[in-house]
Amino acid sequence: MSQKSITQEIQELQAMTVPELVEQYESVFGKPPRVKHREWLWRRIAWRIQEQRFGGLSQVARRKLDELIAELDLPLGRDRVVRGSLETPGRSSDPIPGTTLVRDWKGIEVRATKAEGGWEHDGTVYRSLSALVKAVTGSHCSGRAWFGLKPNKRSKHRSTQR
Repeated sequence: MSQKSITQEIQELQAMTVPELVEQYESVFGKPPRVKHREWLWRRIAWRIQEQRFGGLSQVARRKLDELIAELDLPLGRDRVVRGSLETPGRSSDPIPGTTLVRDWKGIEVRATKAEGGWEHDGTVYRSLSALVKAVTGSHCSGRAWFGLKPNKRSKHRSTQR
């Protein structure tokens, strides 16, 4: 019995319905997909099939990528930078430990580094970004919005009026 070519397998995936792709995804990944978008499903399954057939990244390559990501500065807008990755395995809303957020506030560089159990700033670990921002500024606001991790409703409204 000959094995199908990757091209044939991908063409079959592209012809599948969403329920068929969900079933295929579960058999390939061993868990149900979080997303049920047809194109995303077939592309993700195709990637996994190719990885299994040809091999994935080596441990050396994975470590090097992690090092490069940790050194990456991601601009978030005026005076705001993220060092490292914003992705957390299993929960995409929280940055991974070691990620550093930087913002200029009244001429002072405010650095918040994700640590186990919270956010570290100037030797103190705060339970949340909001607690850290309150300690720095003296007023309460969303830490995620202050560091530019989520859009501010007012700034979004202003930008639509231009």
